[in-house]
Amino acid sequence: MTFPADRPRRLRSTQAVRRLVAETHVRPSQLVLPMFIAEGLSEPRPISSMPGVVQHTRESARRAYAEAAVLGLGGVMLFGVPEHKDATGSGALDPQGILNLALADARAEVGDDLVVMSDLCLDEFTDHGHCGVLDERGRIDNDATLEIYGRMGVAQAEAGAHMVAPSGMMDGQVAFIRSALDSAGWASTGILAYAAKYSSAFYGPFREAVDSSLQGDRKTYQQDPANAREAIREVLLDIEEGADIVMVKPALSYLDLIADVRATVNVPVAAYNVSGELAMVEAAAANGWIDRERAIDEILLSIRRAGADIVLTYWATEVAARLR
Repeated sequence: MTFPADRPRRLRSTQAVRRLVAETHVRPSQLVLPMFIAEGLSEPRPISSMPGVVQHTRESARRAYAEAAVLGLGGVMLFGVPEHKDATGSGALDPQGILNLALADARAEVGDDLVVMSDLCLDEFTDHGHCGVLDERGRIDNDATLEIYGRMGVAQAEAGAHMVAPSGMMDGQVAFIRSALDSAGWASTGILAYAAKYSSAFYGPFREAVDSSLQGDRKTYQQDPANAREAIREVLLDIEEGADIVMVKPALSYLDLIADVRATVNVPVAAYNVSGELAMVEAAAANGWIDRERAIDEILLSIRRAGADIVLTYWATEVAARLR
């Protein structure tokens, strides 16, 4: 008999050997925790479709910022959930609006020990639930929305954001926000661009998390899941316009896009492990169908292995605590 001369199994023989030769790692500093801060709550409110995730009060959020900093997370991404909405999302510009107050709270709590990021979009603040303002025919007015995005960027920088994250997929949004920030004296504020954000079924639980009032869908501005080359075009445009980091969202159904983007660009690449991805794991684990912790670890490794330098995940705090 001829026995194999090449035996790759030798490098899998013990946990210590596997650890020694592991090609991909997940570290707390690579993880960003998305957080929802809601106006008018007296205590945190569980999000039924996202087990383990809550809408925070300002006070409970402060404790979460401090914990994230102690655990060495890369950052937090803040979303505001206002009590009142209107057609133009005016609460997004109000210095006393919930998101801007949360940003100020975060900076007061952690200073520069944690990267404080802010979602820059109107969908949480508009009564129609879209990411921009509507024209007289009920369509998204791209350029009128850019004017508001520029003002939002400045308001969020003034409130304390280290980095703003435009997620509305409006044409030219990064360039407009960059110009507004620079003109207002906030040249050091970074932009994490949702460069390839797809129109996805996996956002369903997120809409509960932000009390979305969406009417219709976002297919005219978020990307078509069928298209990959278009994603590279969007990413390159955002970098040309001044993005410091580019992001692919969702992560699991778009691992090929993460890999393509990583191979194409020289800036950091982020990926968002979205609400529906969390919900599937939590539901399957609750039914005893999968090993929850192993599934979480495998998912985050797959996103990192595909090429993401940064992973936004609702499991960030839990995983960082285990890694310690």
